[in-house]
Order: sequence, then structure tokens, then C-alpha cells
Amino acid sequence: MEDQITLIDPLDMHVHFRQSPQVEYFAPLTARTFSGALIMPNIVPPVRDATSLERYKADVQFATRTENFVPFHALFFNTDLTEEDFDHLDILSVKLYPDGITTNSEGGVASFDDPEVLRVMSIMEERGIVLCVHGETNDFVMDREKNFLERYKFWAEKFPKLKIVMEHITTAGAVKLAQQHENLFATITAHHLFITLDDVVGGMISPHNFCKPIAKRPEDRDALVEAALEINGPNPHKFMLGTDSAPHNKSMKESACGCAGVFTAPIALQLMAQLFAQNLSEPQPSLQRFVSCNAKAIYKLDPEDLSDKVVTLTKSPFIVPKEYHGVVPFMAGKEIEWSVQRVA
Repeated sequence: MEDQITLIDPLDMHVHFRQSPQVEYFAPLTARTFSGALIMPNIVPPVRDATSLERYKADVQFATRTENFVPFHALFFNTDLTEEDFDHLDILSVKLYPDGITTNSEGGVASFDDPEVLRVMSIMEERGIVLCVHGETNDFVMDREKNFLERYKFWAEKFPKLKIVMEHITTAGAVKLAQQHENLFATITAHHLFITLDDVVGGMISPHNFCKPIAKRPEDRDALVEAALEINGPNPHKFMLGTDSAPHNKSMKESACGCAGVFTAPIALQLMAQLFAQNLSEPQPSLQRFVSCNAKAIYKLDPEDLSDKVVTLTKSPFIVPKEYHGVVPFMAGKEIEWSVQRVA
């Protein structure tokens, strides 16, 4: 087993920084170890147009000004978007949320039968803009992702040149679907590679493991791990790290109506090093693909688009802090086998 792993330009292709003033606390925790990240637009109010995009970009740039880091932005999908809008938007993707399906998703798509939804997707296909999707229905919680897969299949076949990223997948069925369609890809979170539903409600309730989509069965987690490691997959390079790291104040998680979201930003690469080293005799090449190369290929990121960051991790114990700015992280107080030794 290797005891040191070096990663070039690690990328987090799905992260939440929140709005000001929270962005000033949480953006640097990603920027310290990642070369770049795709920042979600479901802040309050959401990033829906050029004006709100420029405002949020300025907030993120200021928060990460001392770090060697490139922020990429997604726009909140809405049917007001026109061809002219896309001429002036400096974005990496557009993020589609079903209305009210998760945190700050009000104003998302209420009806997928709306022809205006397909009109915007057609423009995106023509312009080569990636569509990212929070793929859940409002059905029984364990079936929400499974029941959304037919929608992904429909879009993939209707818009064969549109790249569609299934965000934070949690099921073996989603892994299989991504491998069956050339234009379907997926992000996988750090926490979904470690936990199942048992870790959320199997014993004492664990609010800091509660997220949307909720963690599923052991066989689903195992399928995600195999996909991330690129084991037994007929169509590799489909999957990339997207932590969905989502900071919520401790009081908002440990309450009668606790918020969904798992905070992993400061420990994501350490967790990935541990997972890949436990499962592979030579973890570095596979981990490099999962946290960087696949995303570069999917989003067509050139070297000059990134910050040329090199992160060295070593097999030495790291105790996860109990809190970061009032937010309890994933695995708080527990020991991770790997640490960040150097960032250059």
C-alpha cells in the first residue's frame, strides 16, 4: 500500500459556498486544497441571471483571493433564459432543480412537460453548455432518484449532444444508466462513498449525515465505490468527485426540522485518499482520474483554466475538528487515516 499520494489540480465539481457573509468562511476551506470547484447557484436569492452571477462571482473571488484557486459557476435553470443571455454568461454549466426538492430550490422547474424547459435545453445543446441536474422526484424518499432515471433517459435521447451530469448519485441504477448513454455523466459525493441509510437513522439519529438525496442501501454504496474506482465498469471516465459539501449551522441541523446537507469540504481529499488506498494497490492513478482528469475531459477544461495546484497527502492520522465556523463536519471528532501534507 502506498503511503503518499500526489494529486495535480484536484477539482470539486459540486460545492456550496452559501451567500455573504457565509461565503467568506466556507469558500477558503475548499480553495485551500482544490485547484478549482463548480459552485452551486441555489443561494438566497439564487443566481438566475447575468447581474446576480456577476455579484456572486465578486463575492467568491474576494473570499478566495489569497488562495491559488479557480472558481467555476453554474446558473440556476429558469425558462426566462434566451439565446442572447447565453452570449453574455461566463458559466460552466446550468443547474436544474425540481421546484422545492432541496435547500433553496424554490423557483426551480415545476413541470417537466413545459415546452419552455425543452427550449432552454435545446439552446444549451447547441451552445455546448453542460446541464447539471438534481435528479429527484417527490415520491417516497428512497425511490426519488430511482424514479427520476426515466427523465434522464428521455433527455439523453432527445438531446444526444447535450452533456448531462446527474448530480450526487446514490443508487446502483444511476451508475448503470450513466454507463449506458454516451452523454450522461455523474458526480459522486465523498460521504455517499462511506455511509448508508443506517448511518443516518439506523440507530441514534445522525443529523449531520442527513442529506438529499438521502444515503441508500449497502449495495448502492458499493456500486458507487466501484464506479469511483473504475472497477468493472464497461464505460470508464464517467464519474467525478462532486462533494455537495453543504454547510449548515449546528443549530439548523440539530433541530426538529433539520436541514439536509453534509459538510465535507475540509476533509474530502483525505477521505478519498483513504478510500482509494484501502481498495487499490496503486491508488494514485485512479484517484487522479476521479478528482481531476474525468472532470477536465467532461467539462473540456484546458490546463490554463486551472491553478496548477499540487496536493500531497500522506498516510498519517488526522483528527477531524468538531466544528468549522459553527458547522459540524462529516466524521467530526473521528480519525481519518490520511492527512494533507503539502499544497503547492
